Amino acid sequence: MARSDQRDCPPAERRQPLPPPSDGHQAGTGSGTGSAAQAPAPDPAGLDYRHRLRPTPYGWARRDHWCLWIEPGASDGPAARWDQAWTGAVAAAVANWQALLPLTVVSDPERAQVLVWRRRPPLRGGRASHGRAELALLVVERRGELALEPHVSVSISPGQRPEAMEATALHELGHAFGLWGHSDDPADAMAAVPGAIPVRRLSARDRATLQWLQAQPALVLSPAAAAGIESAAPAGN
Repeated sequence: MARSDQRDCPPAERRQPLPPPSDGHQAGTGSGTGSAAQAPAPDPAGLDYRHRLRPTPYGWARRDHWCLWIEPGASDGPAARWDQAWTGAVAAAVANWQALLPLTVVSDPERAQVLVWRRRPPLRGGRASHGRAELALLVVERRGELALEPHVSVSISPGQRPEAMEATALHELGHAFGLWGHSDDPADAMAAVPGAIPVRRLSARDRATLQWLQAQPALVLSPAAAAGIESAAPAGN
């Protein structure tokens, strides 16, 4: 897969977890549920599913520009054919989102906020799944500046038909790019329950929901939190 210009994705000089909020609530992970913040009101015209999204206690886990790393596959040998099928499916899903979001594909995971892995997610509650996105909020230093960043690990199982892998990747990347919630319409890529035919293109409702999300305030690292992190940094960092 061709890599995009990586100048907008400097490597991380250091990363560390964000301390829990003072009210005891934790930042959302996985499906994005459980956040202390309230969901927005529904769109009066019903053109999107914004009311089904959840922010973290620190705000919406969105960015103006995303940096994405995709696990490379084997270039030859018995696994190459299957790895290429997986890579092609993920690339097609990325292209859908790249048409709507400033997004750079990078070759170094230290430059990325979203990491896509070729693996089947572990069982959760005794149930198997073909894809999963897991969110963490990290304080990251890049080019000498601290910022609060979403860090998302996306697992896409290679054991699917190419069309199903593409639909799974499209859905899980939607979570990674801030859509922490599910649509109730199986025609949407972000549907909670997919239909019989894999959804491989973003619907009008998916696009409208993303457009609404991108207009919301992004994560902000408070001066007090930044000061605490700086004071806790080891000498020489």
